[in-house]
Amino acid sequence: MSKTIKVALAGAGAFGIKHLDGIKNIDGVEVVSLISRDLAKTQEVADKYGIQHVTTDLADSLALPEVDAVILCTPTQMHAAQAIQCMQAGKHVQVEIPLADSLEQAQAVVALQKKTGLVAMCGHTRRFNPSHQWMHKKIQAGEFNIQQMDVQTYFFRRTNMNALGQARSWTDHLLWHHAAHTVDLFAYQAGSPIVKANAVQGPIHPELGIAMDMSIQLKAANGAICTLSLSFNNDGPLGTFFRYIGDTGTYIARYDDLVNGKEEKIDVSQVDVSMNGIELQDREFFAAIREGREPNSSVAQVLACYEVLHDLEQQLNS
Repeated sequence: MSKTIKVALAGAGAFGIKHLDGIKNIDGVEVVSLISRDLAKTQEVADKYGIQHVTTDLADSLALPEVDAVILCTPTQMHAAQAIQCMQAGKHVQVEIPLADSLEQAQAVVALQKKTGLVAMCGHTRRFNPSHQWMHKKIQAGEFNIQQMDVQTYFFRRTNMNALGQARSWTDHLLWHHAAHTVDLFAYQAGSPIVKANAVQGPIHPELGIAMDMSIQLKAANGAICTLSLSFNNDGPLGTFFRYIGDTGTYIARYDDLVNGKEEKIDVSQVDVSMNGIELQDREFFAAIREGREPNSSVAQVLACYEVLHDLEQQLNS
């Protein structure tokens, strides 16, 4: 595919903006349609980024013959159904994390991808952050083996706010959204499937209907373990901090940045063509479309993560 890849982007909120900013740096890609629920706000974003077509209905964008691919930055509960809708319309699709909020829906997306042969990818961004890429290369070269990953995913979100501090129209979830990053990354970095998983959670929030605190333990087939703490109650720096404890050192990854166990900075600026994990994720999506291949973080590759989340949900519900 030598022509410009024309993209529709659904969801003009905090994460949609991150994708639009990343795509600006990628040659041969043009966002031609923007979909979001508030037409006036969507038009405002479209004007800023020079996007011609604006709608509140994904079907309108899928009907445009020039659209090759769709990026979904919509509420979690819509991900699987919309990914299926895109593939049924013959469009390649990248759906933001999580792929689904149930195993059954995740399996349905993977089944349709296999049937259509379209590129279908899920935004498991940690695979693309330069910090985690640096670790991945070190592991693949046999220079580091994970003994334990210690991960903290912390937010202060006692009301329904997005990453920009704006009111959200949907409820976030520690297990199906935030734990998905770490469950997938741990198996990916360990190079070994997860064979044991345990979870406990705190009280259910009376208004939001979700647990605000959670603790997860994972073990990979090769013996590596992972401890994950998640909270919406933490009044401090937002985000996820990954401590890699291995046989040849300790490293701490904070999104695109990396330090060693003594907090000495490691230069990861030459790991890839950008220091922006979202941009690198998008680059992989478009490269897979051009090259007619399976992308890293394809829906098939990440399905094992959702199998683990399903098992954890069963535990918590029992």
